[in-house]
Amino acid sequence: MRVMNPIARFDLAFSLFCLQHRFNHQVARMSRAVSHTGDGHLYAVIALVAYLLDDTLGKAFVLCGLLAFLIELPIYWTLKNSFKRRRPQEFSEQLVSFITPSDRYSLPSGHTAAGFLMATVISHYYPPLAPFAFVWAGLIGLSRILLGVHFVTDVVIGVLLGVGCAEIAINAVGV
Repeated sequence: MRVMNPIARFDLAFSLFCLQHRFNHQVARMSRAVSHTGDGHLYAVIALVAYLLDDTLGKAFVLCGLLAFLIELPIYWTLKNSFKRRRPQEFSEQLVSFITPSDRYSLPSGHTAAGFLMATVISHYYPPLAPFAFVWAGLIGLSRILLGVHFVTDVVIGVLLGVGCAEIAINAVGV
């Protein structure tokens, strides 16, 4: 458990740095908008557009995305309910949360996992969009930290989960 102490201290220090400045309310306003793009609605729109407009790869893209989410969601819930890591505001009175999270625990970040899952699938089927997709996914992860609902390590594990599940689905679909 001593290995976790430096990580936990870093997480707490980084969250304090991100949340204790005079512009935190303005940053939270922008972060809320970015975070909202990772709620899932946009993923459905992207899949629908690909399906309707791309006769060549659209169906494979949708199938791959659905398979990736079918893999990711049970792993996400198992990890979240196994680690039961408290959210940042529960660790320190100095940390604020600018939104009410949809569940109790913080590890891993589901928004980040979903964002990087989509970015990985998008980059496989539509490589020219890869830079935009990964920047967008990175901003979703950062927004979760800036909103006070996740630590850095929650986001890092979310990245690994999302990319890993997407890669498994890409290899399974094979297109």
